[in-house]
Amino acid sequence: MKIAVGAGSVASLVLAGVLVAVLGATWLMVRRLQAAQRRAAGESARAREWAQAETARLRGELDRREERLAEELRRVRALEEETAGRAAELARERDAVRELEAGRRAALERVAGLSAESARAEIVREAESEARREAAVSVREIERTAKAEADGRAREIIAGAIQRLASEQTAETVVSVFRLPGEDMKGRIIGREGRNIRAFEAVTGVNLIVDDTPESVQLSCFDPVRRETARLTLETLVADGRIHPVRIEEVHERSRAEVERLCVRAGEDALLAARVGEMAPELVRLLGTLRYRTSYGQNVLGHLVESAHIGGMMADELGVDAALVRRAALLHDIGKALTHEVEGSHAAIGAELARRHGESSEVVHAIEAHHGEVDPKTVEAVLTQAADACSGGRPGARREAVETYVRRLERLEEIAAAHDGVSKVFAMQAGREVRVMVQPEVVDDLRAQVIAREVAKRVAQELTYPGQIRITVVRESRVTAVAR
Repeated sequence: MKIAVGAGSVASLVLAGVLVAVLGATWLMVRRLQAAQRRAAGESARAREWAQAETARLRGELDRREERLAEELRRVRALEEETAGRAAELARERDAVRELEAGRRAALERVAGLSAESARAEIVREAESEARREAAVSVREIERTAKAEADGRAREIIAGAIQRLASEQTAETVVSVFRLPGEDMKGRIIGREGRNIRAFEAVTGVNLIVDDTPESVQLSCFDPVRRETARLTLETLVADGRIHPVRIEEVHERSRAEVERLCVRAGEDALLAARVGEMAPELVRLLGTLRYRTSYGQNVLGHLVESAHIGGMMADELGVDAALVRRAALLHDIGKALTHEVEGSHAAIGAELARRHGESSEVVHAIEAHHGEVDPKTVEAVLTQAADACSGGRPGARREAVETYVRRLERLEEIAAAHDGVSKVFAMQAGREVRVMVQPEVVDDLRAQVIAREVAKRVAQELTYPGQIRITVVRESRVTAVAR
């Protein structure tokens, strides 16, 4: 019995202990919850205070922005009111100007005794009359220009005829000076009663001029090949010392054969230099004879080889048949070898020669069209024209008398300086380019273009020159400020 009671007491004690532990844990949890609630309440209070402070700050910022916007709005409205006032004032001033204009027009009509329509009709009549006068002046200027061009063309034709047919020509193109070993050689050249000199001139067809020039004589002939043959003949006779009619004939035959050989050799060398293939022997010989001919001081054969090189380079750049262009450029002046023997221009003569000796139709056409006598119809003909112009027109290719050169430069500057607003004129690159400096405050861009065209037109009409002349009008504006 006691044992049973003891066991029940232990169970009660254990149960009581468990209850105590549960109550303790519950109390502890309650305390923790209360502490967490207090912390949460503190955090919430702090968050609420921060939110209130941030809200107050944002509200103050919004208030300030609203004040600035209100100020800007007031300023804009003030500007609108001012603008509206100014617009009204401008409208009033415009109306006043219109009233003044109407009054002025009415006063002018009363003074002139004409209405606006009548005055307009009178102005139109004056303009028509002025236009008729300007048209009459233009017609006279055109007639004068046409007459001048016709005179220039006539002079060119006459000069070409003289160069082919006359025996007297300038010393630069038709006279060769031959040096003698001594003054006594002149008497032996003349011979008894002039027998030797007469025989020499009859055999060679060259005039032998013996004058007071010490130790020299002159050979004069319009045919350069014949003149070179006579020079070689005289050189051999003087070196040999035996001068008589029979000997002159013998030496002349040998000299002519030598010149023929030199001409053929020169033609073959030209073919190699220009990279042109086979050609008819007669064309090769005629091509070689051009080594003795000059045009404005430029050797014609050298000009042909140079033109062939230039034409070939341009053809390569354009993708055209370069061999065909080189051939046409090399032969374009072949007619000059016969201009003293055959009537016609050297372009027509050269085209006929090329056609006769089996050249292609493209080459023949390029030859006859290289001076514009026939309109070019192929690219090769145009390139031949361009190569001829480049070779003949480049600086230093051809020479002219100093006086002519200086007069041409002076005339170039005079033509350009004759326009209003031109301050300075410079002829540059041996007259190949003219720089025209204009006053920017007087000449605008459009007027500068008009001046360039007018100067180019007058230069083309009034001057004779090889190649082309570039007209450059420079209009420069400068603004300078000084900082102190």
